[in-house]
Amino acid sequence: LQNMKKRIIAVFTGNRAEYGLQVPILRAIDMHPKLEYRLIVSGAHLDKNFGQTIKEIESDGFKISAEVKINMKKDNLFSTAQAIGNCVKETSKVLERINPNIFVVYADRFEGFAAIVAGTQMSIPTAHIEGGDITEGGALDDSVRHAMTKLAHLHFTTNKEATRRIKTMGEESWRIHTVGFPAIDLIKNNEFTDKKTLIKKYKLSTKKPILLVTQHSVATEFKDATSQIKPTLDAVIELAKKGFQFIFSYPNNDAGGKLIISQLEKLKKKKIENVQIYKHLGRNDYYGMMNLFKKLPGVCLGNSSSGIKETPAFNIPSIDIGSRQKNRLSAQNIIKVNYNKIEIIKAIKKATSGKFRNYCTKIKNPYGIGNSGLKIAKILAKVKIDKKLIQKKMTIKF
Repeated sequence: LQNMKKRIIAVFTGNRAEYGLQVPILRAIDMHPKLEYRLIVSGAHLDKNFGQTIKEIESDGFKISAEVKINMKKDNLFSTAQAIGNCVKETSKVLERINPNIFVVYADRFEGFAAIVAGTQMSIPTAHIEGGDITEGGALDDSVRHAMTKLAHLHFTTNKEATRRIKTMGEESWRIHTVGFPAIDLIKNNEFTDKKTLIKKYKLSTKKPILLVTQHSVATEFKDATSQIKPTLDAVIELAKKGFQFIFSYPNNDAGGKLIISQLEKLKKKKIENVQIYKHLGRNDYYGMMNLFKKLPGVCLGNSSSGIKETPAFNIPSIDIGSRQKNRLSAQNIIKVNYNKIEIIKAIKKATSGKFRNYCTKIKNPYGIGNSGLKIAKILAKVKIDKKLIQKKMTIKF
């Protein structure tokens, strides 16, 4: 039976990246006297090929209310479409059982899209975090994210540009809350592995540059994933011989992801000095590396959104490869390059230089200053749950 004094907030997580950003929200819900969370875990969290990151959730001490398994049989868009259908079906069963007062879904991935379809079709008040952003780089993210925005009843944005964008999509202003980027809560609290532990664990030299590399496939170009990762790997092999240190983590479980993993595994078998490859570093080590780069010549490399959104909070350089994050709101610490070995090497040398690293210390972060989790929990606790919340209106009139 539900505790009548507390609102039940169901939270859906489908992959490692979004989970790390949801931690401050889950904690704030858990601490709020009028709220209780029910965590629904799905997607890559349950897949051993992508690090089975459900173990990280359990080690963080969060209670998991349900697991929604998604069977990605093949590495293509047909399997993604099938997985969405399966996720809608299985998530609806879980929501029927949990019967939450509000459902919280994150960002722009296919698992979250499936979850928000299930929740809104069941008339469950649904909150969407990180709507209104744009990434026009050939991924399906924009289409999915904006569709989720139009389905959702509440919007928690990470920046003012995103808020304005949602208003221009015809959403009522009272539904939209600019709360900032939740990961900054963790960064401000220094919740990451310390420098000494990282240097020992990953056998790092403090005298040579370190690069943290995550490169995902681009969904609409997934057949090109192998050719798109090749220039990066060629640059890595050349610079590793000169003492540059590289730490890779696996891509997401998007179409084309397994093609990239195949190339990483081939690289791993070569046992090249200064190159390390992991399925998943874990949130604490990942942010710990970024923190390490404040003191040592370190750079984030690839096309992960974390290279755009988290690095400004640490004031460190980041190199964005290819089209995946095209036009996403960025700070001045980002160097953009094409899928080109020479460009990538040139950018790495620039990003590890003292001049550019010093420049990055002065940049302004467009994603807020923290306390997002608390802001979200307060709104979830006080928002009036009624017909007005469920029945959406289009503000654009002719």
